[in-house]
Amino acid sequence: MTLPRLAEKRRMREPIVMVTAYDYPSAQVAQEAGVDVVLVGDSGAMTVLGHPSTIPVTVEEMLMLAAATRRGLRTPLLVADLPFGSYEASDELAIATAQRFVKEAGCDAVKLERGGASARRARAIVDAGIPVMGHVGLTPQTATALGGYRAQGRTAEQALSVAREALELERAGCFSIVLEAVPAAVGSEITARSSVPVIGIGAGPDTDGQVLVFHDLLGIHDGHVARFAKRFADVRAHMVAGVAEYTAEVRGRSFPAPEHCYSIDEAELETFRALIG
Repeated sequence: MTLPRLAEKRRMREPIVMVTAYDYPSAQVAQEAGVDVVLVGDSGAMTVLGHPSTIPVTVEEMLMLAAATRRGLRTPLLVADLPFGSYEASDELAIATAQRFVKEAGCDAVKLERGGASARRARAIVDAGIPVMGHVGLTPQTATALGGYRAQGRTAEQALSVAREALELERAGCFSIVLEAVPAAVGSEITARSSVPVIGIGAGPDTDGQVLVFHDLLGIHDGHVARFAKRFADVRAHMVAGVAEYTAEVRGRSFPAPEHCYSIDEAELETFRALIG
């Protein structure tokens, strides 16, 4: 997948499929399933690292997750979140962090949240030759300032603010915008006025594509699941059942069975016993 191809999909009204993934086996699944874009989201702080929010995740942790994901992909575009505190302070910091994700993890692009100063950082990164995806609406890195993890743009003024931030990021050179947790009608209006692909997550069916967290859509994560996160499988239940069955067989001494064991020639075994005394 390439940036021109993503733009073409928007023009042709072909829905864009994006998922988050954080490791090699998840990336392999995304590859085989034929998704267009894989996002190594800072949501990995919560889904795989056990933090209560996205804030604590470090650049080094995100680089590790992104590099592992890269090794499992061939065709999807790989985008990584710039974690909180890694780009806000200056253009120089933003560029240096983005360059690490390209050089050290093999990412095709990076993602950052909100307009305003973030749009200026996006412009600096784009000018440095690195593609940037924007993110507006519910932005987890600043969820506290937004009143928590709740839908945005539910008043005319709030919706206008979200639309303006999306336009700021578009003008800054972002090749795509993630639009999270806004009313479907607002998502439709913003998408219609955008000139770049808009990827929705809880933004209704009229966006140019959809993104869901891998662990949410497969039912791996047992924490809070947002209203917009449909579960297409219940993998965690199968995982628990499998490990529980393994536990029972070990305790009942039915595992390992003979078919799980290696053999040794009887003569070699007798020699070994003699040698070991």
